[in-house]
Amino acid sequence: MGIFSRRPSTVVEPTPTGRSGAHGAEAETTGAALDPALRSLTGHWTIDRPHSRIGFSVRHAMVTTVRGAFTDYDSALYFDGARPSESRAELVIKVASVDTGVEQRDGHLVGRDFFDARRYPEMVFRSTSTVHEGGESFRMTGDLTIRDVTRSVDLQLDYLGSVMDPFGFERAGFDGTTTIDRTEWGLVYNQRLEAGGAMVSEKVRLQFDISAIRSAS
Repeated sequence: MGIFSRRPSTVVEPTPTGRSGAHGAEAETTGAALDPALRSLTGHWTIDRPHSRIGFSVRHAMVTTVRGAFTDYDSALYFDGARPSESRAELVIKVASVDTGVEQRDGHLVGRDFFDARRYPEMVFRSTSTVHEGGESFRMTGDLTIRDVTRSVDLQLDYLGSVMDPFGFERAGFDGTTTIDRTEWGLVYNQRLEAGGAMVSEKVRLQFDISAIRSAS
């Protein structure tokens, strides 16, 4: 298998937010001037799963960090290099695809103590606004739904560059991060340590390492 995938991942149509008004005005006036090269990236994109990672990390037993990722998801991205406020994203993640490298731990995560994948098979992120913060940094705000609980999160998003790969796909790279309190989505399971503290931290860092491919649409 080559370095680059010959087949992009499944595409879902992004849902228009309908909130461009005030947020749009803010986005066009926030931060430094946009790089003119970003204008050429305007259009629809989809995440290439073999070369991307939708991951998370959480402190375990107060002293170590457990890392994992979701391997099955559908995506739709629209990037507007001239008007960042018009950019939007939608990500639908199959929670049963969680992979931490330990089968027993993965089974616990998809069970009723955490994601309860049988009742709530999907986790969804839909953007509601995008703001250019200067240079190649953006802030994307969106609704994150886990176990039918929806709360707003702010995603720090950095543009890494673009390239035409050997198979004729135009690619763009982005890094995104945010930290959430899992208990706000009903993920409250824990065990107390004898010496004090919790077995699993309530704070979870979400990480989006994205290689996006321009869509035909």
